[in-house]
Amino acid sequence: MFLANGFEETEAVQPLDLLRRAGIEVTTVGIGGTEVVGSHGIKITADISDSMFDGSDMTGVILPGGMPGTRNLEASKVVDEALSDAFDGGKLICAICAAPSVLGRKGMLFGKRAVCFPGFEEYLSGAKLQNKRVVRDGRIITAVGMGAALEFGLEIVAAVNGRKAADALAAAVIAPGITEGD
Repeated sequence: MFLANGFEETEAVQPLDLLRRAGIEVTTVGIGGTEVVGSHGIKITADISDSMFDGSDMTGVILPGGMPGTRNLEASKVVDEALSDAFDGGKLICAICAAPSVLGRKGMLFGKRAVCFPGFEEYLSGAKLQNKRVVRDGRIITAVGMGAALEFGLEIVAAVNGRKAADALAAAVIAPGITEGD
């Protein structure tokens, strides 16, 4: 999970918490250093900085949105290379809020069903826009924004550990189950 200054805190922390509860190893990577400040002034200490990132063993990429966090992610050469490696390697790619625009600008959403925060649709080049909160199309998961962060995290858990595990986690945290399933 890449974190850049100006990221939307809930879009990072809630999915991260769910993934770790599900036993999924996630490394947070701070762009420009390990201390990253969210769009609402909340400071987060990332596990590593982008200068320490080695994507050779990554199983996927997660991009929280927020502004100017999304622009800062898009400007990062490390994020760009990680996305390209994940896309070319058939790995999971997840983005929420404004962050799907990064995928769209890289041509990763062509022919894929996707969603984003309202107003960013023009940047989802070639995507089949959906009227849903979270959409999984193969190995790409997108979500509309902070209000869908829980569902976004659960969908990532489902992609990695299976739908049954995601539903069990949803029940354990007293959340509605996810039903997208496609």
